[in-house]
Amino acid sequence: MSKTVTQGVPEASAAARPRSATPPDLSITTLGPLLALLIAGLFFTTQSDRFLTGPNMSLVVQQVMVVGTLAIGQTLVILTAGIDLSNGAVMALGTIVMTSLAVNAGLPAGLAIIIGLLVCAAFGVLNGLLVTRLRLPPFIVTLGTLNIAFALTHIYSREQTISNLPDLMTLFGNTFRVGQTNVTYGSVLAIVLFVVAWYLLAHTAVGRHIYALGNNPEAARLTGINTRRLLLGVYTVAGLIYGVAGLLLVARTSVGDPNAGQTDNLDSITAVVLGGTSLFGGRGGVIGTLIGALIVGVFRNGLQLIGVASIYQVLITGILVILAVAVDQIARRRVA
Repeated sequence: MSKTVTQGVPEASAAARPRSATPPDLSITTLGPLLALLIAGLFFTTQSDRFLTGPNMSLVVQQVMVVGTLAIGQTLVILTAGIDLSNGAVMALGTIVMTSLAVNAGLPAGLAIIIGLLVCAAFGVLNGLLVTRLRLPPFIVTLGTLNIAFALTHIYSREQTISNLPDLMTLFGNTFRVGQTNVTYGSVLAIVLFVVAWYLLAHTAVGRHIYALGNNPEAARLTGINTRRLLLGVYTVAGLIYGVAGLLLVARTSVGDPNAGQTDNLDSITAVVLGGTSLFGGRGGVIGTLIGALIVGVFRNGLQLIGVASIYQVLITGILVILAVAVDQIARRRVA
């Protein structure tokens, strides 16, 4: 029997087609995480009168803005059924490059920032090329580039923290007042990035292609999507976002620290998973990731306010991650 051919490409069978070529309903994918965030907020409000105050809420956002920004890039990668273990180390390298060039090499701060962002984007390109051209597993590729970025950070910095940064590099650490609350410009930038990423995924052809790629790469290819170029683009954009996260980190701490970001890769994955994005790709979104990042921030802040030791904060976070993955697995089995 002959196959139906359209423009020289065999038509994908029904079984091979993506489950969904469009983003899932936000009300469905974010309902569970949002409910968990509201319950956590209500609980800590009853336990501490300092929790639900403007200054404390601003502090929570400041504490999660760096990991949250990293998690935007991580979300894009995970939606393609990949994962990026290198993002924290790449971010740290970007911070060291931009701060060292500005302070030690005397480059204009704006140029130093651009070079730092490009270094992070270059690691995204490297990850993407290794995944698409050599067809290496994303876990192995990014585990390798994690170690490369980590080593380069410490070699280039000579284990020295870089201080006395120019004002432009700490701009996003400055604040403005909303009522009686100080809000950092970095927090606003992080929210803007979430909005832009949400629009990209929910309302553009590129976003639909990313979901299709995560659902079924072969079916996406058969429908005419250049999956290699798309995947390379996702890793490149993710790398650039890691550079922005590095700039936010520099603005918040006012130093270039070679030891920064060592656990941020796992924290970003935690935010993505808690936000309802499937580790198997094709389901979820950045609004859920924002909620997931806030869940982690609220739990850590709230437990600290009521005097719980930090080690128990880590314990509870681990339990939450396991529960989130278990829920995802159950949902996948029901769909199947």
